[in-house]
Amino acid sequence: MPVPLFQAKAEFFRMLGHPVRIRVLELLQGGPMPVRDLLAAIEVEPSALSQQLAVLRRSGIVTSAREGSTVVYELAGGDVAELMRAARRILTEMLAGQNELLAELRGAEVSAR
Repeated sequence: MPVPLFQAKAEFFRMLGHPVRIRVLELLQGGPMPVRDLLAAIEVEPSALSQQLAVLRRSGIVTSAREGSTVVYELAGGDVAELMRAARRILTEMLAGQNELLAELRGAEVSAR
């Protein structure tokens, strides 16, 4: 029985639901990176990064290639980078709305005095 589209989308977003995975995807928007550079930028244990990279690789979101003794990761396609940019825009709008509400609440607090 095929998986319904909404369920497949939920699984996809669950796969993205880890801070290290999101940070990896953000870093890879700038182009391919060796694991050592990802480790330096993210500052997690190598085993933790390896585990998260494996999840991203299995999902097809990133690809890896060995260059000598170095493993280099990159985004599998431009759609992932666009998704990350869209998430940033959505969060920016959400936070801007919260700031407007906070300013309104503070203004109401001053008026009540």
